[in-house]
Amino acid sequence: MSKEINSTEIAKLAGVSRSTVSRVINNYANVPEKTKQKVMKVIQQYNYYPNLSAQVLAGKRTRTIGLFMIDSGRVSGDSLSSLLLARIIDSASSHGYYVLTHIVRDMKEQEETRAIKESFYQRRIDGGVFIGAANHEPLIEELIAEGFMVAIVDQHLPGRSEPNRVVFNFDNETGVGQAIDYLVSLGHKRIGMINGDMNRYSGPSKWRGFQAAMSRHHLPLVSQWMLPGDFNEESGYHAIKEFMKTKTELPSAIFAANDSVAFGAIRALKESGIRVPQDISVMGFDDHILSAHYSPALTTIRVDFADMMDKLTKTLINSIENGSETFQTFAVSTELVVRHSCQSVTAES
Repeated sequence: MSKEINSTEIAKLAGVSRSTVSRVINNYANVPEKTKQKVMKVIQQYNYYPNLSAQVLAGKRTRTIGLFMIDSGRVSGDSLSSLLLARIIDSASSHGYYVLTHIVRDMKEQEETRAIKESFYQRRIDGGVFIGAANHEPLIEELIAEGFMVAIVDQHLPGRSEPNRVVFNFDNETGVGQAIDYLVSLGHKRIGMINGDMNRYSGPSKWRGFQAAMSRHHLPLVSQWMLPGDFNEESGYHAIKEFMKTKTELPSAIFAANDSVAFGAIRALKESGIRVPQDISVMGFDDHILSAHYSPALTTIRVDFADMMDKLTKTLINSIENGSETFQTFAVSTELVVRHSCQSVTAES
């Protein structure tokens, strides 16, 4: 379909006046919802967005950024996600910006993607932050291709280096290496892993870090101890419950893709009468806000999320206000936090 279609043609196709199309594009409140939906349907059908993006780039700023958190309905109950959201709001406020938040349940749902697009194309926001998206998310790539300023947490796409793309990653491979080094220092040689979401960059990057660390210590990867998971507590619980059904011998230690996964794993182990750390050591990644208060307090790899969100927000706002000529990517460092969920092999009963 031609991208040269203009607002006059959109008006004819939608059966409305050109001024109505203009009011829809500019998100005026005096447009009936039924009319708005009719116009937006034609706009999307004929890919009118490229023409709209030029207007966005030429228009005034709203001093508002969008925060889009994708987590299939689980993010609203996760205290870590709430912490990230609060930190971005606080950081944006310190720079004189508002934050429009949107919990995205399903990036494949048409209504969800339409709402996200409208936020950008109707100039409700000057740029957006995406947390929890798949490594390659078509909608995000479309927005970047249209020239919108987008910041993404947890992405690695070689060859994608647009100046309006800002990427913040965790140093996953180094962090997982620190975790395995610590477990080995305690005498563990039989180490399992509960993986994260393999569609997100952190999933495969943590898995690569685990494989590299095990290889460095000349330790075997036992397939029965490599468990599928996601980045939430229920996946850790489910992974252990399914593993226990196999009657396979337990490893001496389990590394979980994040602390939420570790919480679920420990809960399932306790239900099966297995003590942590006396019978098995469990280690996480992130240093969740609850990790120090869990029972047992969780040994983990700390990520400074507050500093990460501050830098991300500042970088995005600076790019919005001053433009960006180069691709910007950042890796957040990690550190070992020793608590009570791991113990040495020689001390195990």
